[in-house]
Amino acid sequence: MTQDEYFSVHAGLTINVEPLADNAICPDEQAFSLEIPPLFRVASECCELEENTERLLKKFGSDDSKALIAYLGAQNTKINLLLSFVLSQQDDPNLRFTTRTFGASRLSYLSAQALSVGQQVRLKLFLNNPPAAIYCYAEVMACQPTEDADRYEIELRYSRLLESDRDLLIRAALHVQQKLLRERAQQRTDS
Repeated sequence: MTQDEYFSVHAGLTINVEPLADNAICPDEQAFSLEIPPLFRVASECCELEENTERLLKKFGSDDSKALIAYLGAQNTKINLLLSFVLSQQDDPNLRFTTRTFGASRLSYLSAQALSVGQQVRLKLFLNNPPAAIYCYAEVMACQPTEDADRYEIELRYSRLLESDRDLLIRAALHVQQKLLRERAQQRTDS
């Protein structure tokens, strides 16, 4: 599957965008892997462990195991809350933006500062569901002035992203899509 085959959703994620010099290049895979801050690596691994554990717990079916499943779910919620708090400390207010759209291949956001097409940026994405943070690089694909002319809509395509983090973005986009579908179904039921 190529990057362009992933769908995007209209949703606001908190992101940090650090524009790099116009002549900066994206690090190779090995350098990128070494550069990822440990906290972002831990967050990604926690999400993978949670997903694997959820699959295992679904195999339990007896009434006796329901209490254990509830207890483990409560512990998981506590860990996720703590992880979310720790990850929020990595959010730099000077580099903070909110996405207009995001997906597993690209995102867009509004900025008062224009960026050059082809320019590389260092990017941090803070996901709510699943609770995680992603560290990656992206390339500016488009930078268009908005109708109010004091801001630009910038579209980024990921240029260096761990596959496990791409999976997290897919899950986050699916979560948003499911939430929107449930809201639409509820609106139809209400009217």
